[in-house]
Amino acid sequence: MEQIVILDFGSQYTQVIARRIRECNVYSTILPFNAPASEIAALKPKGLILSGGPSSVYAPKAPLPDKGIFKLGIPVLGICYGVQILAHFLGGKVEKGDKREYGKGTLTVNDRECALFRHLPAQLQVWNSHGDKLTRLPKDFVVVGTTDNSGYAAIEHAQKRYFGIQFHPEVVHTPRGKDILANFVHGVCGCGKGWTMRNYVDQATDEIRRQVGKERVILGLSGGVDSSVAAALIHRAVGDQLTCIFVNNGLLRSREAEVVQEVFGRNFKIRLQYENATPLFLRKLKGIVDPERKRKVIGKTFIDVFQTATKRAGKARFLAQGTLYPDVIESVPIAGNPAAMIKSHHNVGGLPKNMKFELVEPLRCLFKDEVRMLGQELGLPREIVQRQPFPGPGLAVRCLGAITGPKLDILRKADAVVVEEMKAADWYYKTWQTFAVLLPVRSVGVQGDERTYDFTIALRAVESQDGMTADWVRLPYDLLEKISTRITNEVRGVNRVVLDLTSKPPGTIEWE
Repeated sequence: MEQIVILDFGSQYTQVIARRIRECNVYSTILPFNAPASEIAALKPKGLILSGGPSSVYAPKAPLPDKGIFKLGIPVLGICYGVQILAHFLGGKVEKGDKREYGKGTLTVNDRECALFRHLPAQLQVWNSHGDKLTRLPKDFVVVGTTDNSGYAAIEHAQKRYFGIQFHPEVVHTPRGKDILANFVHGVCGCGKGWTMRNYVDQATDEIRRQVGKERVILGLSGGVDSSVAAALIHRAVGDQLTCIFVNNGLLRSREAEVVQEVFGRNFKIRLQYENATPLFLRKLKGIVDPERKRKVIGKTFIDVFQTATKRAGKARFLAQGTLYPDVIESVPIAGNPAAMIKSHHNVGGLPKNMKFELVEPLRCLFKDEVRMLGQELGLPREIVQRQPFPGPGLAVRCLGAITGPKLDILRKADAVVVEEMKAADWYYKTWQTFAVLLPVRSVGVQGDERTYDFTIALRAVESQDGMTADWVRLPYDLLEKISTRITNEVRGVNRVVLDLTSKPPGTIEWE
């Protein structure tokens, strides 16, 4: 499989580079900045990209690559800090700029014949984010682009096929940036367009069969996108060797248990072991108000239930997880950049060490949007593939205060109204998350000429790219009115609906 390797020097945009390469229908792999050249060579990449990063190449603990990468004989593209790495290793010079360059800028392309800018205009809007800059070119490099603040904004060594750009082509603020990356992977590296979901299904199916052989696999099915797609893919590969365990903790949305059993048990004919642990979870949660305690109780109870369920499922060698690529990229901690830390992903949600399984993670090289595409390719219904994120502790984090069965019923009915009306108005799939929250607040109301003293529902609707930040969605007034009217009319125990207008930060998406 043709691929491009990206070395991560701690940039917040490294994963975005990988996404843009895949949007060119070329597979991309992210490795730590100090990956040995021999490890990179073993992957047989068609090209190498050096990411940006917050460091200075002259800092005492600056992240520097194995110098052997420049002996691999493959094209190299250095982005921002990456171009400074090129200069530092190949005889150029980098110095602190007279002024830092952040935000929009204009790149003037000096050499329209440069392969990186082929078929692009002479001037391009670009996005800058750097303090250092090149002040002397390495030997045999030439300038192919400039900005107001940099005479070396784009450089090239045509013979070795080395390129460096001081701006970020991967971000949306560089409108033609994807074209620049496409010119690199297709025009310079000679990659085709073989990375498609259809091809990936066949490739992943073969890999699962090779790993699993004739052994059995257990998967904890939550009904969410990741575990659902993993289940469908593994079942395609090994059929009845897969057993899915679905735990109903009593904190699910309306009809969720029925939908999961319908889709996977009856439609896909997957072996589905249904565990109704609702009474146990509600008993364990009784009287608990603190959100963190709720989460810990739910997590521990789930482990206990799942562990018992695996024993009933019979002996299995493998445990499958819906782990995604962002969860498994091992970003080595870089000085001055505490965000780039190794992310643990082999704890199986905190399962006990005495549960001896080998892991099957068929989605570990995919991003979230690619998982959704894979789900569509596998024939999963839209309501599962495009469903909004749902917290692991379920409705417990949306039912503020102590958890009770009656309060969960109120919340479940109110949330169902929200989802129904959002879908009917064609807004559900346009938002990151939309849901109801049951507040521990009762107020006076008038319903049917009678005084009521009932609960309040808060409506939360946010838009986001990755859940790290979010803004509240400006839903149409008539839609808000319909949601409010239906909830107060149809959900007994609620007489007031309020709208949450808080962004993240300062708030969080969930209330607990």
